[in-house]
Amino acid sequence: MDHDDTVHHNDTATVRHLLTTPGRWAVVGLSSNTDRAAYGVARFVQGLGHEIVPVHPSAPTVHGATGYATLADVPGPVDVVDVFVNSGLAGGVVDDAIAVGAKAVWLQLGVVDEQAAARARDAGLDVVMDACPAIEAPRLGLA
Repeated sequence: MDHDDTVHHNDTATVRHLLTTPGRWAVVGLSSNTDRAAYGVARFVQGLGHEIVPVHPSAPTVHGATGYATLADVPGPVDVVDVFVNSGLAGGVVDDAIAVGAKAVWLQLGVVDEQAAARARDAGLDVVMDACPAIEAPRLGLA
């Protein structure tokens, strides 16, 4: 396969759909550390009307939402898995997202794993990669 075939391009309609359809977003890498991007972005996603579920080894409660140590520990359905881990760890999180039946994975700005994105697409998940909801929503006139 030509390398150009695997380079992910985010679909604007998919981005818009994920941001505007109320859902349950598992935010992997979200802790109570206010200095981390995940903290502010999770608050932003909540402000768009989504439920957030913090997923972090320390299982913190963040923005009033109960946290879980792993994606597999999260009870109930997950619509979007928002990936705030470095690219080297993203593939495992994407595989976990597929395993729990998530509808979509959103890899944050700077998080790129083409193979993981392909696995998610092949499993029927929507994929957004190397993008931030807090940038995309205003760009699309949604916030």
